[in-house]
Amino acid sequence: MLKRNTTLKWILLSPAFALTGILIAYPLAYNFYLSFHSWYGSATRLPRFEGFSNYIATLSDPRFWNSIRVTIVFTILALGIEIVAGFFIALYINREFRGKNFIKALFVFPFAATPVAIALVWRNMYDPTLGVINYFVSLIGRVQPVEWLTKPHLVIPSLAFVDIWQWTPLVVLICMAGLEGLPREPIESAQIDGASKWQIFRRIIFPLMGPTLIAATMIRSWDVIKVFDIIYVMTAGGPGFASENLNIYIYNTAFFYFNMGYASSMMVILFAIVLGFNIILYQLTKRGNE
Repeated sequence: MLKRNTTLKWILLSPAFALTGILIAYPLAYNFYLSFHSWYGSATRLPRFEGFSNYIATLSDPRFWNSIRVTIVFTILALGIEIVAGFFIALYINREFRGKNFIKALFVFPFAATPVAIALVWRNMYDPTLGVINYFVSLIGRVQPVEWLTKPHLVIPSLAFVDIWQWTPLVVLICMAGLEGLPREPIESAQIDGASKWQIFRRIIFPLMGPTLIAATMIRSWDVIKVFDIIYVMTAGGPGFASENLNIYIYNTAFFYFNMGYASSMMVILFAIVLGFNIILYQLTKRGNE
């Protein structure tokens, strides 16, 4: 009977495994295969095996390392502010007040909107002559308009701010769910013993919220590291290569230069970066739950 149930279980799961293999496993395997070949997308010329030459060329490519730098700076800036700001906003509104459910519903709108539409709106807001942001800047006394998306030292913070605006509400909702699930007994006991709010936060709330913050970081890191749409619509990687992250560089290499093998090798490296980062976060989550 047990063997029959096990066989039936695998039969019922087989369509899901087949779909996973078609949609995930096969593209990953083919991308890994292409990373060892030279191919320019021609239907008449088959990929030519090149060994590790694509990887060697990638690791000696200054533009690749620039894209890695842009990816790291953008990730640290956007992800760091989203987690910190989201946590403290959740702490502030984690109390009973009239309209709390309405406020929580408002947090859904930014990350529910289409990223391309958001990028187009923010690109117009950043416009040096017609943008509303420069209007507000002029109110504090600055005469010359700020070129937010055309100055290399401003473009990454400007792009990161759009990502922060869109996705911090998601972190707020995750942290609010974590705060509402915290046990009340340790907090109430600390209040009875005369602990200050800072002591309760530092000794009880923050340690207990560790797994939730790591989970929020893991969820957001998947998107921040491989962000594409906002950067491509707003700057396409410019000015120059100042905002060209690894995902934009891979796209340009594959679909503008048609160097599919070289782009595949960078995609494997990007996959390894995302996987490695999330393995570290997963291990931290396990330690926090022990």
